[in-house]
Amino acid sequence: MKKKIISSNRVYLVITNLIRLFIVIALVGAALEKDWTILFISILVLALTFLPSLIEKNYKIYLPVEFELVIIIFMYASLFLGEVKGYYTIFWWWDLILHAGSGIAFGFIGFLILYVLYKSGKIKANPSTIAMFSFSFGLAIGTMWEIFEFTLDNSLGINLQKSGLKDTMWDLIIDGAGALIASFTGYLYLKRERGGFFGKLVKDFKKENPKLFKRK
Repeated sequence: MKKKIISSNRVYLVITNLIRLFIVIALVGAALEKDWTILFISILVLALTFLPSLIEKNYKIYLPVEFELVIIIFMYASLFLGEVKGYYTIFWWWDLILHAGSGIAFGFIGFLILYVLYKSGKIKANPSTIAMFSFSFGLAIGTMWEIFEFTLDNSLGINLQKSGLKDTMWDLIIDGAGALIASFTGYLYLKRERGGFFGKLVKDFKKENPKLFKRK
């Protein structure tokens, strides 16, 4: 088991550092070419790759390495590959996959928040309530992201929202679909205490954060 954990951590570090290296190379190139938009996005993405580590350090919440990797790859794929490398234009399905994936990921985070509070005895809730919160959380984060894109478009003169309202609405619909998948999977997990990869992430989170689940 320990060898497996060490191996997973090594894979995580290798992939994470490779992503950061690619971003730094693009960052230097943008600075030399005086492309301030790409420079700004590259710096933003590079900073965000350290977000999981900062959460763990400051809040003593340890995330499964698989989930940390998903977060970093998502930020790299959306902001860097999508915007800097133009994957949103090259691949019509790029935006759809990322929004569906983010909906699932943030829906899972929403599930974990209420699941911890429920298991630690801080709140009383049933599976339906936890699933509803999971869905609402995932959709709320998706909405905040659209506000973020709108703000950048209007302040920097870029075009993150592509076709405007139509693009925003489809993004939110797909975010909602992803969040619904996460909330439904979470509901099934609460009913059966198992759930494939979803169940493994929950189990790993509980194992790495036993203090969060202690009842007072």
